[in-house]
Amino acid sequence: MLDRLKRYREKRDFSRTREPAGAPVKSGKKLSYVIQKHAARRVHYDFRLEWKGALMSWAVPKGPSENPNDKRLAVHVEDHPVEYGSFEGTIPEGKYGAGTVMVWDRGWWKPHENPDTAMEKGKLGFELHGKRLKGNWALVRLRRRSKKDKDNWLLIKEKDGVAKTEGKLAVDREIDSVASGRDMEEIARGKKIWHSSRPKKEAERPIKKKTRNFLRSGFPPS
Repeated sequence: MLDRLKRYREKRDFSRTREPAGAPVKSGKKLSYVIQKHAARRVHYDFRLEWKGALMSWAVPKGPSENPNDKRLAVHVEDHPVEYGSFEGTIPEGKYGAGTVMVWDRGWWKPHENPDTAMEKGKLGFELHGKRLKGNWALVRLRRRSKKDKDNWLLIKEKDGVAKTEGKLAVDREIDSVASGRDMEEIARGKKIWHSSRPKKEAERPIKKKTRNFLRSGFPPS
């Protein structure tokens, strides 16, 4: 049986990172979906769709757009464990994908056809049911000009009742985690968000030393 997570594990040292080593799992009827904002060498968004016990993954430099006129580059990367969808924290400096990771959106997705067939054809259509992104979308593969080219796709919002052509996009409006309510700086500092009646000073105390500035130049792995 093909180990879809082999490449993922080869890139990581799990004695140094809190990322889950993971294992393929049996997917249920409802397939999970997650977008993680990732401040590595450059901020980008990791778009992940559960299929057959792992997360198919694309790195989207500019993030998703709800405007059907926008076609966002999405670089197909290695599959990730399903439990990676709940990972939020900091990958240590010097390690693959070093930087801060936020759970920016999550929910479930419904493919328009069998994803294996769609991926082979180069067009995957689907419906998102997230906290921030909804409606019909498509991933369309770009032709490779040479064997050295990356597996590039376009992430496109389909025209439907939730598409928008005016106003701020979700990636510009929404800066906090849907999982913890923290922004990128708070996640990088290891700060917890508490929902209690304790005094603010106590409730917001950091649990880790402040990390280095997570905004650096260049484009990261996912």
